Amino acid sequence: MFYTYPKTYLLLLLYSCHLCCVQAQHQDAAYEVATVAFYNVENLFDTLDNPHTRDDSRTPTGRDRWTVDVYQKKVVNTANVLAQIGRDVAQKPPVVIGLCEVENRLVVEDVISSTALKPFDYGIIHFDSPDERGIDVALIYQKNHFLPLAFKNHALRLYDDDGERDYTRDQLLVYGLLEKEPFYFLVNHWPSRSGGQKRSEPNRMDAAALNKKLVDSILHENPSAKIINMGDFNDDPINKSLVEVLEATAKKNRAVKNNTLYNPMMTFYKQGVGTSSHRDTWHVLDQIHVSGGLLNTTPSAWRFWKAGIYNKPYLINKEGRFKGYPFRSFSNGRFTGGYSDHFPVYAYLLRQAQ
Repeated sequence: MFYTYPKTYLLLLLYSCHLCCVQAQHQDAAYEVATVAFYNVENLFDTLDNPHTRDDSRTPTGRDRWTVDVYQKKVVNTANVLAQIGRDVAQKPPVVIGLCEVENRLVVEDVISSTALKPFDYGIIHFDSPDERGIDVALIYQKNHFLPLAFKNHALRLYDDDGERDYTRDQLLVYGLLEKEPFYFLVNHWPSRSGGQKRSEPNRMDAAALNKKLVDSILHENPSAKIINMGDFNDDPINKSLVEVLEATAKKNRAVKNNTLYNPMMTFYKQGVGTSSHRDTWHVLDQIHVSGGLLNTTPSAWRFWKAGIYNKPYLINKEGRFKGYPFRSFSNGRFTGGYSDHFPVYAYLLRQAQ
């Protein structure tokens, strides 16, 4: 089971999140906390040359000198981060983690087999996408807590000005049982801002339309469905793709009333706290959204508690031109010993102890 908090400590935590009034009705109860996380792991490639993708630089003889030693260090670093997300509250690594910028299933297997994660027996859901760089999304989960029942990758079909297919990442949809409760998880990595935010925006609008279609299809069948939508959206919470197309709102009551997604990451954006930085401007490109089914529920069922950005000091660059930025793993053509150019994000789920 998940770590169980005594009532006194948890009530103090809940008070800080303005949930004390709800919990005051259950002062004799203890609560369980589970973490769901997402991490853009920054180009986790193996050392082999795939002739069908643009991965040549991430090989031992390529531009980046991506040797076995460098790869193994990158894997260990990634696993160590994942093992710590949410652990100061939940006392265990996340039960479900979405990943992006992984080259294939093999690299994900190496991550979950690392010392930091192996004791928690993670499973993998992954599909090879047609992305030109050869990067995919994936979902890993603790087998003792989540049972996947169905999963599918959904292609995002983009075309350039000449009508040629622009191959990009699929969106991954997973349905299963989290401690016997039905849950849906969506993992996204929307098209990049290459060429500028405005010029590339139509591609993310299309990605948002696909994401919206998948969310609505679930809610049409079950308006109370528990959905966690996560990913690197390459847009901030205020951008059109998220606000106008996906209709992710920063107001819980509106999300419940309109049966759309609640976006808790807007708070961080307004505070100037981001998940990645570009030209000294912080962005909240990495986000977790939840459906109304996780906002209005009984104390005995899993519900959304709060979201966060995992930006511990060891993940922050301490010196040089990029001081204060995420401590990326590769810069200026060399491996830095760092982690990623993005901070992970997470959400805590809460329920009354079973």
